[in-house]
Amino acid sequence: MTVETRAEGFSDPPLKKELSPLEDPAEAKTRKCCTPNIKMFLVALSFTYFSKALSGSYMKSSITQIERRFEIPSSVIGVIDGSFEMGNLLVLTLVSYFGAKFHRPKIIGAGCMLMSIGTLLMALPHFLMGRYKYESTISASTNSSTVSFPCSQDPGQLTELEAQQQSSRIAACEHDGGSLMWVAVLLGNMLRGVGEATITPLGISFIDDFASPENSAFYIGCLHTIAVIGPLFGFTLGSFCAKLYVDIGFVDLESITISMKDSRWVGAWWLGFIIAGGTSLVSAFPFFFLPKTLPKEGGPEKDSTAAAEQNLLQGNQQTNATDEQPKIIDVAKDFLPSLKRLLTNKIYVLYLIANVIMFNGVIILITYTPKYLEQQFGESASKANFLIGVTSMPAVSLGIFFSGLIMKKFKLDLMGATKMGLGTAIIGSLCILPYFALTCENTEIAGLTVSYGGTGISDLESSVSVACNSGCGCPVNQWEPVCGENGMTYVSPCFAGCNISRGSGISTAFHACRCIEAFPKSESGNFSAVLGQCPREEKCSRMFIYYLAFQSLSFFILSLGSMPMFIINLRCVDPELKSLSVGMYTLALRAFGGIPAPIYFGALIDSTCMKWGTKKCGGRGACRVYDNISFRLLFLGLILGLRLMGCVFFGFVIIQIKKKFTRDHRKASAEVKVFLKQDMKNNVLPEQKGAGLSEKEVETST
Repeated sequence: MTVETRAEGFSDPPLKKELSPLEDPAEAKTRKCCTPNIKMFLVALSFTYFSKALSGSYMKSSITQIERRFEIPSSVIGVIDGSFEMGNLLVLTLVSYFGAKFHRPKIIGAGCMLMSIGTLLMALPHFLMGRYKYESTISASTNSSTVSFPCSQDPGQLTELEAQQQSSRIAACEHDGGSLMWVAVLLGNMLRGVGEATITPLGISFIDDFASPENSAFYIGCLHTIAVIGPLFGFTLGSFCAKLYVDIGFVDLESITISMKDSRWVGAWWLGFIIAGGTSLVSAFPFFFLPKTLPKEGGPEKDSTAAAEQNLLQGNQQTNATDEQPKIIDVAKDFLPSLKRLLTNKIYVLYLIANVIMFNGVIILITYTPKYLEQQFGESASKANFLIGVTSMPAVSLGIFFSGLIMKKFKLDLMGATKMGLGTAIIGSLCILPYFALTCENTEIAGLTVSYGGTGISDLESSVSVACNSGCGCPVNQWEPVCGENGMTYVSPCFAGCNISRGSGISTAFHACRCIEAFPKSESGNFSAVLGQCPREEKCSRMFIYYLAFQSLSFFILSLGSMPMFIINLRCVDPELKSLSVGMYTLALRAFGGIPAPIYFGALIDSTCMKWGTKKCGGRGACRVYDNISFRLLFLGLILGLRLMGCVFFGFVIIQIKKKFTRDHRKASAEVKVFLKQDMKNNVLPEQKGAGLSEKEVETST
């Protein structure tokens, strides 16, 4: 009898699953632990946020390296950076609306794979281009030697030398296919944007659907906190790669005549994209093992167990009617009405406008801060990226974490979240004001920022050629800075009037420099120069530290408002429109902030350039020297103005929320009065009827 019963039990496993009350408690506990839940999804999504933040921040840290490698201006690099947002726009609205109706975890996994492919594509040009050749007339030989510099040649010999150099440049151009290779970086960045479009709208709405209301904001805060670790690693990776020469392993590093602080230096920008692409690929796999739906967090134990078992049965029985996918035509019919409802919501529209304006400032800040620190304080790209990562990113991480904690502890409603977001935005904007005082003057470059005698100048063409180098016939577009013994930087050894060079590589020294002799600062009689620009004034190092400290404080305060700002997006719309609202929010930020901001500000930066590089084939290359004063005023002034303008629109959001609360309160009060009146009529007590009380007296007594 016992054997037959066991046989029957083994012969019908599905029946045993249905008889969950008869299960062994240990087995039920094991099944519960292995059942997919919202915390498993949160872990997978957190790693995805880490990987996308890693690749995105690495892209920002490599902006300068890419600009120099492909010899393109800042306006073009702005287009490359904005191509990520362009990729988002191609699919974001469709993914946000249609993706919410299908298997969201698998769609997110597919997006992660696209991100990986795009990131790896961005590194491809390095392997298709030739070796990087920077502007230089210095011998690359490692053998120490003494050679005559062109300034000592007679005009006839100089012309012949220039002709030889021009013919060699043309020959190099004919064999170099890298002039348009930056298009591959643009396309890869765009494909990365297409993949990333699935993560935020579908992931956030999925958490909000299956997490308990009191934990939703906290989970999203934890998600963004972990995601901030991505930029920390991204900028650190950017710092490491910027230290390595672009063609490391293929050139003799002792023959390199430039240092990391030189504006011609290019690091191994391609290496970081390979690492980031591999990380994105790994983050894709967990989502393919998660179900379409999860048990609602915080529900009764029986309901959660039943829902979990139902999800398992649905995964094994694809023919189940509840697991059928909705038809795209039916879903599409509701799209335009849903979009209309969303865009006629005054609170949501004003919220979008405020965020778009402020997001322009954020994009400018993130994209061009490394370049700003390099130009303003004379720091190398490697040091700038490293210090941004270790100072600013922890501040942002703590701010986001405490932001979610405050939302959970005080249970802020829509009005409370808006007020907190506005307050942090105003205080964070005011922290920018000290930046204007943290300044370094332009480097003294003879004929460029000052005259050879140390006075102001007006025109490069007429100021770089003076009596001390008039017989040298130096090309104006040449850039190979040297630091003279008198503390002045010269555009090139030729413009310094140097006749002799000794040594090779980065240790090359120049002697008998007539312009240094003409404007000496001491009577030492040493009229020599060395490669590279002269060091900045000592106060620049202190200003750099102060700037990073104020920047970290500003980032922390602004990050405190991140969760309230985002929760407004979810709470000011109807529940069924949450996924679409997040998608439209992201779409608006990409279209009106992420794409135009780096382009128009890149063009503004180009207007402050004082010395352009030259491509091998001729033509304008990347900028070598900027006007620090103009750069600083544009960078800080525009960011501050955009933030304050965004705060004004957030004030309008508060006004609309107050009006909505007032209308809702009046409507609810009226409905309660009608309900109570009707209820009193239907539930008059017998003793009240027997007492002969009037209807008004009955209502009052009740």
